[in-house]
Amino acid sequence: MVLSDGSDHRAQRLTATELNRVLEGEGLANDIYREVLRVVTQHASLIDETFPSMNRGLTGYNLKNVRRDDGFDLAFLLAGSEGTLAFTKSITLRLIPRPKLRALVVARYGSFDAALRDVRNLLAAEPSAIEILDDKVLAVARTDVIWSGIESVLGQTGSPGGMVVAGLNFIEFVSDDPQELRRRTDAAESLLRKSAHPASDWTVVHDPSVIAQLWTLREKSVGLLGRMPGSRQGTAFVEDTAVPPERLADYVADFRAVLDRHGLSYGMFGHADVGCLHVRPALDMTRPEDAALIRPISDEVAALTKAYSGLLWGEHGRGYRGEYSPFFFGPILYAELCRIKAVFDPQNILNPGKLTSPNGRVAIDRIDTVPFRGEFDKLLDLEHRQDFGRAVACNGNAACHTWDVSDAMCPSYKATRDRVQSPKGRATLLRTWAQLKSREGRGEAVGSELAEIERQTKLSLDTCLSCKACASQCPVRVDIPDMKSRFLAAYYRARTRPARDRFLAHLEGMIGIARRLPLASNTFLRSSIVKTIVSRVVGLVDLPEFSTSAPIKRRIVTPEKIALLPDKERARTVIVLQDSFLGSFDTEVIEAACRLLERFGFRVGITPFAVTGKAQDVLGMRDRFLNTATRFVRLRNAYTSIGVPIVSLDAATGLLFEQEYARCIPLGDAPAPVQGIERFLADAIEAGRIKRETVQVMKRFRILLHCTERTARPETAAAWQRIFSHFGMDVTSPSVGCCGMAGLFGHQVEHLGMSRQLFEMSWKDHFVPGTEDYVLTTGFSCRCQVKRLAGLRPRHPVEAILACLESHV
Repeated sequence: MVLSDGSDHRAQRLTATELNRVLEGEGLANDIYREVLRVVTQHASLIDETFPSMNRGLTGYNLKNVRRDDGFDLAFLLAGSEGTLAFTKSITLRLIPRPKLRALVVARYGSFDAALRDVRNLLAAEPSAIEILDDKVLAVARTDVIWSGIESVLGQTGSPGGMVVAGLNFIEFVSDDPQELRRRTDAAESLLRKSAHPASDWTVVHDPSVIAQLWTLREKSVGLLGRMPGSRQGTAFVEDTAVPPERLADYVADFRAVLDRHGLSYGMFGHADVGCLHVRPALDMTRPEDAALIRPISDEVAALTKAYSGLLWGEHGRGYRGEYSPFFFGPILYAELCRIKAVFDPQNILNPGKLTSPNGRVAIDRIDTVPFRGEFDKLLDLEHRQDFGRAVACNGNAACHTWDVSDAMCPSYKATRDRVQSPKGRATLLRTWAQLKSREGRGEAVGSELAEIERQTKLSLDTCLSCKACASQCPVRVDIPDMKSRFLAAYYRARTRPARDRFLAHLEGMIGIARRLPLASNTFLRSSIVKTIVSRVVGLVDLPEFSTSAPIKRRIVTPEKIALLPDKERARTVIVLQDSFLGSFDTEVIEAACRLLERFGFRVGITPFAVTGKAQDVLGMRDRFLNTATRFVRLRNAYTSIGVPIVSLDAATGLLFEQEYARCIPLGDAPAPVQGIERFLADAIEAGRIKRETVQVMKRFRILLHCTERTARPETAAAWQRIFSHFGMDVTSPSVGCCGMAGLFGHQVEHLGMSRQLFEMSWKDHFVPGTEDYVLTTGFSCRCQVKRLAGLRPRHPVEAILACLESHV
């Protein structure tokens, strides 16, 4: 660490001899040791009496654990000091081995109180953890993308006998010994059966992937409470109280009474086995009456936790709750904390206003006098509040700050490790920009400040791939691509758009013309002169070539023609959605899908070429996109209005109907449903419309899903597994991040480096020569990226299934 006089010091475990040597020295560090030793020696009994005997401690200058049986360790004092004593330069952590096996007993209760009261009973089974969720968290979780993976465990809204599930306990056991693990889960089940506060039912989960998803649900709880209905959202200020576990249920009953008395909704979850509860009352901090509740609720909860021998802060640190330190430490120990602060930081230059001040000379910041974000959010006018509401909703949970390359959110952050280029960073920029724009609209002088924020926001959004993972993976659904589109629309109202934007806006229309003469178009595009012009003038590289095989024009069928079919024939008719890119550059996939469906006895047609407008939306050309979307939706409705299903082969196009089109089409023109091909086939198999055929395949297939599809339709992998299994074929769907192409992003010159970097992070190792037959991809963009950077073209799953069935015959 660096001390307040600029000197370096390393805090580590000292023996009595080493401590005496330090006490005899001169300098700031030596003064610190002498003062801390005086305090913990002189007040040893008071410290033992004041600091609770709990798994969670009285953080901020941890006097209790400085003196050790084997020496003296100043690190315990510093660990919770929140930057008020020294700057930390590095920390050495003590690690323990992770147990090899885990099991999770998921118990559901008819009331949250029963779930709380059963914790004490369950502790006898010696679990490694008991986590609890209430009905508010579960209700929001059911609307989250995570639910599809755990629905088999948590899916029913009620328990046997019609009892509503209002509480959930996750009881975890870990071990290296399978028999020991089974003994403990058996003990837990026995306790559940005999409990005085019985669970309505429970499930023992051993599957590591399901356990991981259940823990992900628990991890997302704090974010989910930022997605409660209405303008009031879960607000952090009494969020990590802790009491002795045996008193938790009674304490929570009183805690709920406090919040109920103030008429607030709230969600509760936390580490029930150690008595630590996370609570976020729902407040709208733009309302003065809601902001005024921070003080009385904090005072009441502080008094309540102390009455139950607990703590107002048990895990997240004190921060602006430091004003309650004298209440919990008492006047004598708090005065000593101020003396410790004085020797560490006599000039009060380290995080002043927090926790303590030198000898108590300066007042500590009070929880209701600090600036709330709501004060700034009130500046938003109605237009910007509507357009950028998800940026305002961002509660800083930082689920987007993951370095896991197999996680789809957020590719630009993974590539740069720059938090400004993450959904959280972009939400902060957009929120600030929207506030300044609103102030500008009221005639305030914000010119230079607005110009700088606008520049930074544009730079950050330039690296957004518009993959839309944040729209579903973020617990609060901070949809950056949607807000990027809205920002760009506003940004270019007073600016001339670059030539590339204008080119891309018309690109799909030009593709519709060029695809009529694919050989000539490819010859033209291969020209070195054309490549140079496109690269230097337009800024695009590695554009795909037009398909010259598998003609699909003969399969195009109009709604009018289908309407003339007999009812029996129309009932077996399926329409394959032809989007402008798949139908121009990858027609082999469309042809394979048609032949596969025909093999299963369906009458198949495809839609005519039509512009989707995806690029227009990404670029923020919203008026033009609305017109394009309206035409495309009208065309799809013409088919579905006569009762014919439409299936999409590429998620980027199929999801337009659920996402971008649904966002901008008036409710009276609601988009017709378009199913993914995997959903259609899986449902047809389930309904007995596709007979079973078993083929012999030596290798296991792997399907790498399009990142937008993987996050927005997480059930896709399971659907493909059911389809392949129906034909005796083995398939897995490994977790991968974004391939780096993301539509046109990977074709833009300035993004080539990031595009390649993303591919190498999690896609490259899946593709070596000889893998193209069994490593499959669902996204057209993904196949383009693999062909460009790995030199081979992977197949779409429908191509692989068709090939296996035809070779079997």
